[in-house]
Amino acid sequence: MEKPVLVIMAAGMGSRYGGLKQIDAVDEQGHIIIDFSIFDAIRAGFRKIIFIIKHEMEEEFKEVIGDRIEKIVEVEYVFQEVTKVPDNFTVPDERVKPWGTGHAILCCKDKVKGPFAVINADDFYGREAFTKIYDFLDTIKENQSTVYTMVGYQLENTLTENGSVARGVCDVNEEGFLTEITERTKIERFPDGAKYFDSEQDTWEDIPFDKTVSMNLWGFKEDIMKELEEEFNKFLEREVSINPTKSEFFLPTVVQHMIEKQKVQVKVLNSDDKWFGVTYKEDKEVVQNEIAKLKKQGVYPTNLW
Repeated sequence: MEKPVLVIMAAGMGSRYGGLKQIDAVDEQGHIIIDFSIFDAIRAGFRKIIFIIKHEMEEEFKEVIGDRIEKIVEVEYVFQEVTKVPDNFTVPDERVKPWGTGHAILCCKDKVKGPFAVINADDFYGREAFTKIYDFLDTIKENQSTVYTMVGYQLENTLTENGSVARGVCDVNEEGFLTEITERTKIERFPDGAKYFDSEQDTWEDIPFDKTVSMNLWGFKEDIMKELEEEFNKFLEREVSINPTKSEFFLPTVVQHMIEKQKVQVKVLNSDDKWFGVTYKEDKEVVQNEIAKLKKQGVYPTNLW
């Protein structure tokens, strides 16, 4: 059986940061957040990385990230473009925004030949998460097609002090399997706890700090590609006419549909690590301090590469 590979969703990096060269370093050595994810992944056992990027950022991405990583581990590139749609579908002229995380993974259809993990490029996941997901994927049986996995975090460990975040809020049964995941696009820390904004009710609702949430660290087998293809076609027929410029095909939504249809079980691997990310410019100092602390504790060397 093929060894697990790591798929990194990076197609949105340029737009979020105003160009890759503007990505801020999080330590004195010039490392950025993605360096730490890749370092942890290699330490866990991953030996191949697939970067999902946009064509127009290829040269700059390789200059900033790819060229140095290629010297350490096998690297391939997949391009997520808004024009990568079924032949019978016409992309609206005004559509610029990528189709979302589900579409990003679908773009890897011809590259993935076995179990694979998925992460966001600009989130810090922690060493434990990569070890757990690699070990799970490396021991999954060839015929065990109905079992996927995800790493779950405690909500409190994934919040910023500087504004709202979007998270997949998870319900997990006693056996440790995911029963439901709900996308909450606006969760904030308040003096009396965490709350999410319910747009339908136009109210803020309480959510426990210890609630399990997804940070898009998933483990799949390649058979999910067939499901993604089918669901993407339905999404294009159903959603794009309603919201042609902003509708998104979310990866967790596809997983939820598979759970509801009893097509798959998703084992939740819990991590006590703290998430870091620069969602807001004010987050940068927090990330720098946390990285410095981890280096002082010996979790990371001064120079990763």
